[in-house]
Amino acid sequence: MKEGPDIALLGSLIGDPARANILTALMSGKALTASELASEAGVTVQTASSHLKKLQDARLLRQRKQGRHRYFTLADDDVGSVLEAMMGLAAKRGLVRTRTGPRDDALRKARVCYNHLAGDLGVAIYDGMLSRGYLAEADEAVSLTRAGEDFAGQFGVDLATLSKSRRPMCRSCLDWSSRRTHLAGSLGTALLNRFYELNWASRVDGSRVVEFSASGERQLLAKFGFNPRSA
Repeated sequence: MKEGPDIALLGSLIGDPARANILTALMSGKALTASELASEAGVTVQTASSHLKKLQDARLLRQRKQGRHRYFTLADDDVGSVLEAMMGLAAKRGLVRTRTGPRDDALRKARVCYNHLAGDLGVAIYDGMLSRGYLAEADEAVSLTRAGEDFAGQFGVDLATLSKSRRPMCRSCLDWSSRRTHLAGSLGTALLNRFYELNWASRVDGSRVVEFSASGERQLLAKFGFNPRSA
């Protein structure tokens, strides 16, 4: 018997079309019920419950109870990162679904990747923070610099609270649409929440799309945008 991690089991769990649709739906970062996930997967609630149990048993999902309802979310950032990376590989290999029109373009521009911002604007933020010296890369790791700490604090991010979290402050996440890196980790989540607080952006109902106002996008790019003079 071969030893080590069982990627075949993981692949079979994610590879089932219904379960893939369930996991993709949860990339929105929202907690969804079994009936909502059944609708996303195109299966009955009974069938969805069977899929959800398998995903829970593998610790890819977690369940929360609130009143009479049970809600499901992705287990953690690691699951979201794997799914985003698989989407990137599928896109790179040409394994894509039929384009659906304007919403597809909106997803490529800005969307939620579990709990942080992805898409073209997410990549612009990452590149901008690197070029301005707010982030530093070393091998596969990314970290916040002292200048980055000052910048984040001035932008209204509570770094003291983030530092107490078990989650890493910064993580790189491969963007499936641009096939480049955007910022994940607790800082990525905090920045996205700050964009909402400033009314720069809002979520589109029933979608992973994040829609920035014209003013919000201008301010975002002015604050975070890539600075070629410092590259």
